[in-house]
Amino acid sequence: MGSLVAAKRVNGHLGVTEPISLSGPTEFDVIKTQELEKFLEDAGLYEKQDEAVSREEVLGRLDQIVKMWVKRISRAKGFNEQFVQEANAKIFTFGSYRLGVHGPGADIDTLCVGPKHATREEDFFTELHNMLAEMPEVTELHPVPDAHVPVMKFIFCGVSIDLLYAKLALWVIPEDLDISQDSILQNADEQTVRSLNGCRVTDHILRLVPSIQNFRTTLRCMRLWAKRRGVYSNVAGFLGGINWALLVARICQLYPNALSSMLVSRFFRVYSQWRWPNPVMLCEIEEGTLGLLVWDPRRNFKDRLHQMPIITPAYPCMNSSYNVSLSTLRVMTEEFQRGHELCEAMEASKAEWSTLFEPYPFFESYKNYLEIDITAANEDDLRKWKGWVESRLRILTLKIEKHTFGMLQCHPHPNNFSDKSKTFHCCYFMGLQRKQGVRVHDGGQFDIRATVEEFKQSVNMYTLWKPGMEIQVSHIKRRNIPPFVFPGGIKPLRPLKPARKPSKPIETNCGINGEKVSEVVPDEDDKQMYTQEISYSNGHLFEVSESLDSTSEARKRKQMEDASESNSDDAKRPFLHPNKSPESVRELEPLETGSVNQQPSEEAEELAIKNIFSSPTTAIADLPEELDEYELLKQDKCLEETGDDFPAGHTQTHNAQCEVISIGSVEELEPVELSAPSFSELPAATTQRRPLIRISFSSVTRETGRNA
Repeated sequence: MGSLVAAKRVNGHLGVTEPISLSGPTEFDVIKTQELEKFLEDAGLYEKQDEAVSREEVLGRLDQIVKMWVKRISRAKGFNEQFVQEANAKIFTFGSYRLGVHGPGADIDTLCVGPKHATREEDFFTELHNMLAEMPEVTELHPVPDAHVPVMKFIFCGVSIDLLYAKLALWVIPEDLDISQDSILQNADEQTVRSLNGCRVTDHILRLVPSIQNFRTTLRCMRLWAKRRGVYSNVAGFLGGINWALLVARICQLYPNALSSMLVSRFFRVYSQWRWPNPVMLCEIEEGTLGLLVWDPRRNFKDRLHQMPIITPAYPCMNSSYNVSLSTLRVMTEEFQRGHELCEAMEASKAEWSTLFEPYPFFESYKNYLEIDITAANEDDLRKWKGWVESRLRILTLKIEKHTFGMLQCHPHPNNFSDKSKTFHCCYFMGLQRKQGVRVHDGGQFDIRATVEEFKQSVNMYTLWKPGMEIQVSHIKRRNIPPFVFPGGIKPLRPLKPARKPSKPIETNCGINGEKVSEVVPDEDDKQMYTQEISYSNGHLFEVSESLDSTSEARKRKQMEDASESNSDDAKRPFLHPNKSPESVRELEPLETGSVNQQPSEEAEELAIKNIFSSPTTAIADLPEELDEYELLKQDKCLEETGDDFPAGHTQTHNAQCEVISIGSVEELEPVELSAPSFSELPAATTQRRPLIRISFSSVTRETGRNA
C-alpha cells in the first residue's frame, strides 16, 4: 500500500485522473444531504446497537471455532504437540460489513485464512463442515465447493454468514497477518487468490477514497436505489455490492470535497455519459511480480468482450462485472439516465428523494415475459436447486442475445418469487422485447426453442441433482402475470390510457390457440403507436410481432439509442483508459481555479467528464480498433468446444419423466457467447422439432390485418 500513498503525495489526488471539481458544499448541498440521511434512516438502512454487538460476538465465536478446527486437523495429521499449539487460523471480513454499509439482517462476508497443511476439500469442506453441523446454534448449513469462489453458507445465532477459505503457503498463520501485501499471494492456488481478493479489494477501496464517511453514505444510497430499481444482482447480470462500491468510490475521487447529495447527483451525471466499455478504475493496473493474470484486453481474448468493465484496485486487477450482458447494460444505462434527470429536477426543487427511489414497475414495463419455474422435493433440496439455477440464469440471457443476434432483449428480474399454494416452488421472470430503433425485415423470425432447450439441459446437468428437482420455462403475457408476484398478492389495476383518435379495428390471427382477435392499427399521423401481436399454441408462445412503441419509456429508449448511434465513432474506441498526464486533462484545470466553493458550470463539467475518455494509457495502449471477424468466430467456436463445466461424455439420468439427458460437453457461457454463430453451427434439431418459442418480427398491413 505504500505505492498508493506515494502516488497521492506526488500527484496530489487519488485516482487515475485529476478531479473534475474541487468545489466544496454549498448551503443547498448541506440541506439536501441532511434530507438524504433522514430518508436513508427512515428506510431502515442502519442496524441497531444490540444487533451490532451480536454480530461482533458471532464473529468472535467463529474465530475461536476455526482456531479449534486447525488445531484438531493438525493433531490428526500427526504433527507434534508444540506444532499443534502454534497452529492458527484467522477470520477476516469483507464486503458490505467491512465497508460499513451493511443493514439489519445483512449477510457477513467472512474469510478463513489457514495454513498450507489445511486443505480446502478434506479439511474445510469436510472437517469444519462437520464441526459446524454438530453445533445447535448453526442452521441452514449449505456448502458450495464447486462455485467460482467456493463458499460455505450458514446461519450462526441468527446471523447469516458466507465463509470463504484461503490456504496460504505458510505453516503457521501469524495473528497480525496483513493480507493487503502482494506477497501473501505467493504460491497460492487460483481459488485462494479469488477468495483473498474480496478482502484485499475492500481494504484498497477504503484507502482510495478521500472521505470514508461521505463514501459510506453515498454507497448506502446507491445500494438502496439499485435494489429499488431492480439492478442490484451480480448473478442476474447486473451489479453486486462490490461493483456499486467501486463506481461510488470513483465518483468520490472525481469530486473529493463534495457531500453525499452532490455525489449522488454526480454519480448519475457521470455514468449516464460514460462510454462503455471504457473501464472504471480507481488506480492504474499493475502487472505485479507474481505473474498472475490481470485484466488486459490486448492479451486476453475474453477481456475484449466485457460490456461494462469495473476493475478491482488490488493485484491481480480483475473485471468485477464480467456478468453484465448487452441487455442488462441497456437496462442500467436507462436507469442512470432516469436518475440524472431526477437529480436535475431535485436541484430545481421539482422533485424529492422519494421519487428517485420509486420501485421499478417491472411487471408493467413489458408485454411478454419468460417465466422460469423450479420445484424440489423438500426445502433443503429447493435451497440447493435454487442456488444452482440462479447461477445459470445469465446463460439464458446471453444465449438469447447470441442466437437472435442481439435483436431480442432480455430484462431479468433480480429477485425470485414463490407461489404459496405450491410446495417447494420458486420462479423467476424475464421481460422480453425487440431491440428498439432497429427496423426488422418483414417476416423476420428468431427461433429460440434451441436456446431454451440448451439452457434447460445445462441446468439439469447439476452434479447434486435429486429426484423432484424440476425446471420449466414458459411464456406469459403481461395480463397473465400471476398475482403472487405483487405485494399482498393483489394485482394492481392498470391506469387508463389517454384517448386517441379512433382507429380502424382489424382482424389478426394472433389470439389464444390461434383464434382471431381484434387489433387496432394506428392512423398514418400517429406512427409511433405501439402494437404487438401474440400467437399461442398449447400455452406456449409461438410468435411475437412488434412495431414501434409510443410509450414514454420506449421513446426514451429510442432517443438514447439514436444518441449512441450518433456517437458511433466514439463507441468503437477500444477500452480507453484514463490518462494521468496533465496534457490529457488540461481542459479540467480552469475548473479548479479560484475559490474551492465555486461550482463549475454543467457544460464545463460535461466537458471534463468526456475528457476522462480522451486517450489510452500505456497500460492498454495499441489495442486494435476491431477484432478480425474470422478470429472472433474461430475463438468463439474453440471456447464452446472446450467448455470445462463438465467432463466430455458426462451423462445423467433421472426418473422425473423417464428422460435421459446426454451431452458431450456443456460450456460455461461467458460473454464470448455474444458473438454471432454461423448458420451451419445451429443444432440440427432446430429444423426437426416443433419450436417451443419462436419470435417473429413483422409489420401488420392495414388492408388484410395479417402479417406481411
